[in-house]
Amino acid sequence: MNADFITALNQIEAEKGISKDVIIEAVENALVNAYKKNFGATNNVRVVIDRENGDIKVYTSKTVVNKREIDLLDGEISLEGAQEVNMTYEIGDIVEEEETPRNFGRVAAQTARQMVVQKIKEASRDIVFDEFSLKETEIMTGEIVRKVNGPQRANVLVNLSIRGKNDLLIATEAMLPSQEQMPTEEYEVNDRITVYLMEIKKQNGVPQLQVSRSNPGLVKRLFEREVPEISEGIVQIKSISREAGSRTKMAVWSSDPGIDPIGACVGSKGQRVENIVDELRGEKIDIIVYSDDPIDYISSALSPAKVVSVEIGLEEKTARVVVPDYQLSLAIGKEGQNARLAAKLTGWKIDIKSESQSLIAEEMAEELAEEISEEITPETSDELITE
Repeated sequence: MNADFITALNQIEAEKGISKDVIIEAVENALVNAYKKNFGATNNVRVVIDRENGDIKVYTSKTVVNKREIDLLDGEISLEGAQEVNMTYEIGDIVEEEETPRNFGRVAAQTARQMVVQKIKEASRDIVFDEFSLKETEIMTGEIVRKVNGPQRANVLVNLSIRGKNDLLIATEAMLPSQEQMPTEEYEVNDRITVYLMEIKKQNGVPQLQVSRSNPGLVKRLFEREVPEISEGIVQIKSISREAGSRTKMAVWSSDPGIDPIGACVGSKGQRVENIVDELRGEKIDIIVYSDDPIDYISSALSPAKVVSVEIGLEEKTARVVVPDYQLSLAIGKEGQNARLAAKLTGWKIDIKSESQSLIAEEMAEELAEEISEEITPETSDELITE
């Protein structure tokens, strides 16, 4: 243990952002245990490492007692022995003496090496956790480093890096599980990929990062990055529903009546939304204007289909929607996708019928009402009332 040790710690502090004092304190505590193990059990031991030159000194504390030398217990010193050090000591005082063993350097060097490695690992994990926790629910770009076999599709490990305090580069691996991947994408090692950081947690002290390509938050963050009006708060994203790799519906709104929220998201010549579609490998994006009026909101949500009428049930949050006959398949969408995304976007249960279907249903309802009316004659009505 010498000045080279301190120099190494200074370098670690500069390169990894790990406090030199934290490491030295950990080494001092470890050396206390090493001293007790190798040089006899002593309860009151203190190890001090000089912060400038790396010199180590071991101090033991003993209580002054009124006993003969032969009767002393561990951690005790006789009054006579204490006063040989300093005549001012009295019964009950604490005497601290340096007792650094001659061959303690070898034990110290080995203990310090182990402790430094351990502390670097622990501190590095803490730094990763603290710095990446600030990025939770954000998007990041990284590089695929390897693939791990999963039950259905391989999980993907992505190397992510950020600039932390003092501009230090902090890197770690994140897991892109098969269920968070886009079904239309293939992932290969060394590919660059933009992901949404869903969650970071610790497992056995090790930071675990989970990222996604299918989460609606990815689309939201991409628009915030691409559209200044959103990042500035002029345009707000009210809701997003998504079937990753296929289609997304997004409702937007502007507090400024002079701003067209859809136009802001689309951009000049559609460049803004096109950049996002490219990032999502061709995923279709429908952008509609949010409205507090559920009838208007539901009508817009079923875009690109045209809506004739909407009847709503407020308590059950149900909506009966009528569309032109030729628009029925468009309103429902392939395998029901358009209607399903509209329902997720608005939070309403939506039942879609064509005009002819609605007309037939109305006629049937009228016929049924007439039949019931004919069956209930004045006589039967009196009977029912009597009963």
